[in-house]
Amino acid sequence: MKPLFHTQPIHDPFGDPGIYIEFMFDRRALLFDMGDLHPLSPRKVLKISHTFVSHTHMDHFIGFDHLLRICLGRDKELSLFGPPSFIDHIGNKLASYTWNLVENYSNNLTLKVTEVHPTVRKTASFRVQSGFRQEEFTCASSSDSILLDEAAFRVRTMILDHKIPCLAFSLEEKQHVNILKTQLEKMGLPVGPWLKQLKEAVIRKEPDETSFRVWWKEKGEIIERDIPLGELKANIVRIVPGQKITYVADVIYHEDNARKIVELAKGSDMLFIETGFLQRDARLAAEKFHLTAQQAGHLAHLAEVKHMVPFHFSPKYTHQGDLLFQEAMKTFRNSP
Repeated sequence: MKPLFHTQPIHDPFGDPGIYIEFMFDRRALLFDMGDLHPLSPRKVLKISHTFVSHTHMDHFIGFDHLLRICLGRDKELSLFGPPSFIDHIGNKLASYTWNLVENYSNNLTLKVTEVHPTVRKTASFRVQSGFRQEEFTCASSSDSILLDEAAFRVRTMILDHKIPCLAFSLEEKQHVNILKTQLEKMGLPVGPWLKQLKEAVIRKEPDETSFRVWWKEKGEIIERDIPLGELKANIVRIVPGQKITYVADVIYHEDNARKIVELAKGSDMLFIETGFLQRDARLAAEKFHLTAQQAGHLAHLAEVKHMVPFHFSPKYTHQGDLLFQEAMKTFRNSP
């Protein structure tokens, strides 16, 4: 099964937190946290459509300027999600620059910024041709955990405690559409761009009686057939559960945080979870509102995730990262 999403940590576990998630069949990507983004090529940065920021401590947010600089001069809408006060933080970042020449820009880069509160969502826009002044502010009641809901996937959040509100995120593919290549050959149909369109039609739940255009090029000519969508689904399509990727950074271990993390991460294929301190330094971890490796491993075990990815190691353990990794993975595999 080819996954819909490819995940790429932007740094090693001692670097700034951040996960780049690329769509395998589309020129698009998502970003969880934006610390230093320089390891990403401009081509990769320009694929980003949505960013999800856990909180605005420098190591999670300093990459905003780099993202903005690369996107300037483009016709692009970039959606950003963050915790309470996120709109002010973005506005203050933008206000620190002089924008007196942007009225000459032919493009209109737009930032749509949403901040997440327990019972409301606040959203504001900033457009380059308006000198990035805040506009179109809305405030709507919402206790829903879903931040983004599209045909193929959704992104959920939980508000956690890092002495300040800190967001965790889960990216959930709603269902995964597999194409059975042997059955494709039996029907005398070639692979091609039409298969992507078929997957999209299945995900949209179009009626089985819909006439679907199958087309390909043969000796420079376009060959096409109209086949009922239901026939294609029955013969060459298999639907299986989709990917689930969860990201948890910068939280203290206590009962409420643990419950929320397990609920959000339940059954994830991959759980990226901060693993800041060894258990022997649990008091220091609590003072800094971070998890220990043992706590992270225990949460991953309770959530029954398939694969745990420890990250965000404290510099206290420079050259000892293997100890953090081993403690986390041992607990994950053997937690009672």
